[in-house]
Amino acid sequence: MKSEKIVLYQIFTRLYGNKNTTRKENGSLAENGCGKMNDFTPSALKKIREMGVSHIWYTGIIRHATQTDYSAYGIPRNHPAIVKGRAGSPYAITDYYDVDPDLAVDVDKRMAEFESLIERTHKAGMKVIIDFVPNHVARQYHSVCKPDGVKDLGEEDNPQNGFDPQNNFYYCPGQRFTPYFDLYHGETEPYLEEPAKATGNDCFHNAPNVNDWYETVKLNYGLDYYAGRIGHFNPIPNTWSKMTDILLFWARKGVDGFRCDMAEMVPADFWLWATDKVKFAYPDKIFIGEVYNPAEYRNYIGAGFDYLYDKVGMYDTLREVMRGNLSTHSITGAWQATDDIRDHMLYFLENHDEQRIASSFFAGDARKGIPALAVSALLQKNPLMIYAGQEYGEKGMDKEGFSGHDGRTTIFDYWSVDTLARAAARKLTAAEKGLKETYAKIINIARSEKAAVEGVSFDLMYVNGDCQRQYAFLRKAGSEALLVVANFDSAPATANITIPAHAFDYLGISEKNAQATELLSGNILKITLKRDEAVTVCVDAQGVAILKFKA
Repeated sequence: MKSEKIVLYQIFTRLYGNKNTTRKENGSLAENGCGKMNDFTPSALKKIREMGVSHIWYTGIIRHATQTDYSAYGIPRNHPAIVKGRAGSPYAITDYYDVDPDLAVDVDKRMAEFESLIERTHKAGMKVIIDFVPNHVARQYHSVCKPDGVKDLGEEDNPQNGFDPQNNFYYCPGQRFTPYFDLYHGETEPYLEEPAKATGNDCFHNAPNVNDWYETVKLNYGLDYYAGRIGHFNPIPNTWSKMTDILLFWARKGVDGFRCDMAEMVPADFWLWATDKVKFAYPDKIFIGEVYNPAEYRNYIGAGFDYLYDKVGMYDTLREVMRGNLSTHSITGAWQATDDIRDHMLYFLENHDEQRIASSFFAGDARKGIPALAVSALLQKNPLMIYAGQEYGEKGMDKEGFSGHDGRTTIFDYWSVDTLARAAARKLTAAEKGLKETYAKIINIARSEKAAVEGVSFDLMYVNGDCQRQYAFLRKAGSEALLVVANFDSAPATANITIPAHAFDYLGISEKNAQATELLSGNILKITLKRDEAVTVCVDAQGVAILKFKA
């Protein structure tokens, strides 16, 4: 099987194709508009593919709580007191077997439109990832699209038991849901829940506050939190079977994998059981886990996850290097911390949870992300994720509604993303076009160059102590080698990069005069390769040099 570098492109589906530029704070669907699955035309998908993308993560496909009323289509209306934002959070699922009606041109045919989107994406040469949200559901979860014979979540629960291994939810018997906020939210009747269910962020009482995930309820996988997280996994908890059936339902639709939200809040025992069943039926399906605790990484990889977010390691490190708070030498420590599982770590610089690079809360300039992109894309064989708009330098500095002025692109509000809307209208600035071109070049190098796809990596920083704002490494496969120098400085750099004798021996490089091609510019230059001597590399401010040579 041919090796492939996975490049995952995250798209918040309802924002991507929305060309409505009204952008009214707290605006409704009618006022601010909404992107549709049909906006992903063959032409649009072709352009995404040309950037080097192998997988598209369509964020927010499964139906979730919203303040928009779709009751005319047989979809239960949600009480606005327990919905965050006019559009609602895609992580407050109301029906695991349904598609978000906001995304459909014809609401009654929303599942067929999603199936067509899968088909178009595959025809464009890319695979489809969707969210699986296993830890929590919307407070008013109710499936109207579940297959015949399927029991709804909570349908067979005994709510008089705070914990029961066969319940789907955790309860507060005898207590009404009484959070510290208004339960009317403009409605005639308040939201009523009695007994109260435990809230999604492990809040096991009846009064969550506004900083809790109050719009969600925690699912019960057989862990007794009231007794110190004791596991009751024999017999298999009812929730295990229901959630695995949901995974299999979407696998049958043709999705190629699942990005599993807050995977570490669900016991690894469940994942081992569920991924085994899914992969037995569909061996090529992949599982990407949102796991933030490095002490748990290996447990979840062992439980069937193909890839995990490298957030508290590589992302946090690169963020601080870009901001000038850490030396580039800290990057070495970041990859070394997960070296034994390096092929399983997903690198990224933006996603829907994090601030945009170009926002004033992060780096304030999208170009500061270029050297970090090069490191993320080229250092290892592992996957890379890009968040739609990142390639244009989206700032995320809007105050959209429930999502305030925070440097993030909203997941709660009806909105359109400035750079994406202008890209669709062909109104990008020269700088934005140039950034996109640089992204595409680096990503395609990562996907096409043998040394980047298959090669061994060698970190050069231990013999280049003077490089505090540059990061240098080698990649080699067969006779092809890459010398990569990423410059995080705001000034151009002439870096004298020492290549130690150990690198020559470890990689099998010969001492010689060589001709190198700088892959971004196409420039040809001559370099001298000698043990423990330096190669001089000129790098643009906040840029990268990628020298390819025969080893």
